[in-house]
Amino acid sequence: MEEIVIKSSMHDYTITMGEGIRSQLSNFLSKAYSSILIVTDEKVGELFLEDVLAGLDNEHIFHTSINAGEQSKDIATFYKLQTIALECGLDRNSLIIALGGGVVGDLAGFVAATFMRGVDYIQMPTTILAHDSSVGGKVAINHEYGKNLIGSFYPPTAVIYDMETLSTLPTKEVRSGYAELVKEALITDHITLVNVLKADLNNLIPSKLSRDLRAGIMTKAAIVQQDEKEAGVRKYLNLGHTLGHALESYHGYGKLTHGEAVAIGTLFSLHISEDLFHTNLPYKEIYDWMKVNDYPLHAKLLSDTEVLIKKMKADKKTVDNNIQMVLLETTGKPVNRIVSDEALQTYLHSFSKRLVEV
Repeated sequence: MEEIVIKSSMHDYTITMGEGIRSQLSNFLSKAYSSILIVTDEKVGELFLEDVLAGLDNEHIFHTSINAGEQSKDIATFYKLQTIALECGLDRNSLIIALGGGVVGDLAGFVAATFMRGVDYIQMPTTILAHDSSVGGKVAINHEYGKNLIGSFYPPTAVIYDMETLSTLPTKEVRSGYAELVKEALITDHITLVNVLKADLNNLIPSKLSRDLRAGIMTKAAIVQQDEKEAGVRKYLNLGHTLGHALESYHGYGKLTHGEAVAIGTLFSLHISEDLFHTNLPYKEIYDWMKVNDYPLHAKLLSDTEVLIKKMKADKKTVDNNIQMVLLETTGKPVNRIVSDEALQTYLHSFSKRLVEV
């Protein structure tokens, strides 16, 4: 078992990584709670809910399940969970537990942030992708105009990461999670990137996954402790997300996984960076690795460039109607740059052609 402490302006919290710890949750509670509400989804609940319940000794424990998938991260599900919390009699001394992937974590976290002006919550990620969303205190739901446009910064009281839960993930979800690990490696250093790209996602060894996850979490932890509310360096964690979020929104949430969309967005950022900074970046190495691991790198996903640019302008990082992107001067040296609409049109066309040709 390993512990990583995250410093936050509201309160510090600990990320605990281990095996079998989902059924020992009472050991990680910092205080007694009047009641507990577990929020999970239909798939995760079938696998792990009973284990979590067995590790709690509170008399007033409730649980509810949402539909699995990005479509549940909406205002209707958010309101439904608020209603369930009220009907269960939760009060300001209650605890919400988010048991699941990034959708459950973002949604349940936002419910916790707003229920009675804020109650404690614990993140229990069950996907690789959720290593990113469960750390740093970002909680949100989607709007039809864009992803995560309604939300807040609200840190959990703990992150309990049971590595055993990752063994049940389908390859598609493994791909999704590793896209974020590649992103974190790109903004860290070349050695970290080389190590991550050694992963064979179709035959992933648990010890390899653990090492890559720890590296990704340490990168994110270092950044969010410097810049909790994304005023500066935390923006670098959005590498690949400007186009990635636009692709998710344009093609319909759930059609592309978040990580698959970010993978395409990351390549796009490298494509622009190479031209803008006249430098060689590991575009081909990452493209080849993504191709071998079956990422959907299809040029047709980029066919409607005008709509994609409009979607990109709905991104939270847009300022005065100007699209800001995270680019790389070199591996480990991210920068923020404004990219004009005209330049984006040109880059999207040349990137589409490059996807076909490589």
